[in-house]
Amino acid sequence: MFDYAEAAVGAAIAAGARYADARVMDRRHESMDARNGEIEALSQDASAGLGVRALIGSGWGFAATADLSIEAARGVGERAAAIARASASVPGPALELAPVETAQASWENPVVEDPLSVPLGEKGDLLVRVTRTMREHGADVAVAGYDIWDTRKHLVSSEGHRIEQRIRECGARMDATANGETETQRRSYPGIRGQYGTRGWELVRELDLDANAARIAEEARELLSAPECPSHDATDLIIGSEQMALQIHESVGHAVELDRILGWEAAFAGTSWLELEKMGSLRFGSEHMNITADPTLPGALGSFGFDDEGTPAHRVDIVKDGIWVGVLSGRDSAALAGIPAGGAVRGDGYNRLPMVRMTNVGLLPGSSSL
Repeated sequence: MFDYAEAAVGAAIAAGARYADARVMDRRHESMDARNGEIEALSQDASAGLGVRALIGSGWGFAATADLSIEAARGVGERAAAIARASASVPGPALELAPVETAQASWENPVVEDPLSVPLGEKGDLLVRVTRTMREHGADVAVAGYDIWDTRKHLVSSEGHRIEQRIRECGARMDATANGETETQRRSYPGIRGQYGTRGWELVRELDLDANAARIAEEARELLSAPECPSHDATDLIIGSEQMALQIHESVGHAVELDRILGWEAAFAGTSWLELEKMGSLRFGSEHMNITADPTLPGALGSFGFDDEGTPAHRVDIVKDGIWVGVLSGRDSAALAGIPAGGAVRGDGYNRLPMVRMTNVGLLPGSSSL
């Protein structure tokens, strides 16, 4: 795999790029879904290919191929350089890259039980069993499912990076829906969209879907006759952990992606209301608010050893004592902002341009009681 990446980088540099990197990605994915006691869908797929970035002047070029051969790798490197040259025809200052230490390394997240090695029958039996339990305890519609990803990455850059990573992820979810005369209610476990992490099947076992299936079905049914929440002109509100996680993701995580702040990217979740010159002085919340972006957290879904530019995973302070102090960044955006590389660039597949993507953005615990 390194040979293909090195051939692509060499071809891009020979074609005029002043910097190039290439990543070979080999990903396997498995998912299964059950509804009302029956298996509804099973998907097993794999993808493999090579993606190349090239930098000329102020212009990036990106190209990809599923043909893993030396000849194809050289061709895609040349194509990335040609696209970069076309991009650089738009006037603009030369784009610099924040420095990072060159690494030749291998990284893999710890896994106790390989999720792809667990028999399909065992996994299917679990989903059938919990959906039947939910139906028996009041759910009109009961669904459950799991997802597994096994990704191998090989990164090479013109600066000398040579990094191999294997990241295994999995998780599960289940929902119980109850229908009334005038409304429908749903309860989910664990969380709104399930629980996933960079762990093995031991994560799913720890979720203990069996022990929670009856409860969430009964709660969905009880919600149909629950009294309305009282109305108050002003009251204290305690946000549940699931809603808090979503609030942090949307209101903080996306807002501090530096490519959004700079106006480089807006298509997937909009631009940002933050202004770079206010970093370090803008009050984001109360003095109790401390938020970090930390891809080193063991087992968390946004964890890795190196990002797709070769920057080592490290914690970045985002909000400290209520003041906005940091961002999610890549090497190019960090250089423009005059800050160290944030290590938050990843590509969702070999044929996707690596871009700033959220790592584990979370609220740190305080020392006071609830």
